[in-house]
Amino acid sequence: MSINSSLVNQKSTSQGGFEKASAILGRTHRELIVSKQQLGKASRMHVVKMNREQRTQELCFASRPFVLCGLPVRALPAGQLMYEKRNGQFVLQITGHPKFGVPFGQDRIVPIFLATLAVQQKSPVIRFGSAGETLEVFGMHKGGTEYRRLVAAFERIFGATIFFGTDQLRGTVRMVQQSRFNFLREAQLWYNKRPEQPVLSDQFENVIVLSNEFYQEITAHPIPTDLDAVRTLGSSPAVLDLFMWLAYRCFSARSEESVPIFGALGLAAQLGNVQYARPRKFRERLKSWLEVIRAMWPECPARIDKAGNYLVIRPATALAEKGA
Repeated sequence: MSINSSLVNQKSTSQGGFEKASAILGRTHRELIVSKQQLGKASRMHVVKMNREQRTQELCFASRPFVLCGLPVRALPAGQLMYEKRNGQFVLQITGHPKFGVPFGQDRIVPIFLATLAVQQKSPVIRFGSAGETLEVFGMHKGGTEYRRLVAAFERIFGATIFFGTDQLRGTVRMVQQSRFNFLREAQLWYNKRPEQPVLSDQFENVIVLSNEFYQEITAHPIPTDLDAVRTLGSSPAVLDLFMWLAYRCFSARSEESVPIFGALGLAAQLGNVQYARPRKFRERLKSWLEVIRAMWPECPARIDKAGNYLVIRPATALAEKGA
């Protein structure tokens, strides 16, 4: 009696010689596999949508330079310490510290955290009980890996020098406004190496002193955004950039606007996205990012035009007025 060799060679992944259903689906219908992370993210997106509908959104605040021009989504190549993005008349340049490099990825959570505390505490000297509080506020895990990543983010933020400027014409006169500053002037961060990161005693209070320039920028132009949306998109920095950019641009729009997707003044030049060699690839990503945003903000009016060259936006607000 012969036995089919493919059955003999088939690798069993469970006792009794039966293959797990997840393995079969993974081999034959990968589109049906949903990870715990995907389910968790979908659940958080639903919370954002429900809070908006019920007008119970919790606010956090972002600073204007990093809404208009996103930080890098990924780490820059080794040795590259200069990063630049432009948005019309605005230009953002970041010079990283030689030891720590340029802030990137989830590091963008730290300026949001700092801006939020500065607005809430109405002071450039902000205090909080534990550095792990940042993880809790933004719904991040409190494990050692996430905490080490957070400490590294604070180091990159602390070491970075920011240049933010505008160049605009008023009639026949050109006006240039420029500011070069650091995020922070001083930082005293204490942390407990235990995974649960308990709040330490008062003598270990964390204190951060924002630079005068950064604090003035925050207080002059605080940009409110949805805290649960930031929590949900924190691990997807490109989508988070687009969400905050759209929330700001749609709120400030007075009529329908067409924003070029490519070119020196295009959307791709403003966001902190990874550069794609082919425009078609970026359009595909942009379309998928918009789908994620609409799952949380169904009324988002942004759409890509038929030719695929412009993002069309209209006046709208991502923050529902409470009690309206």
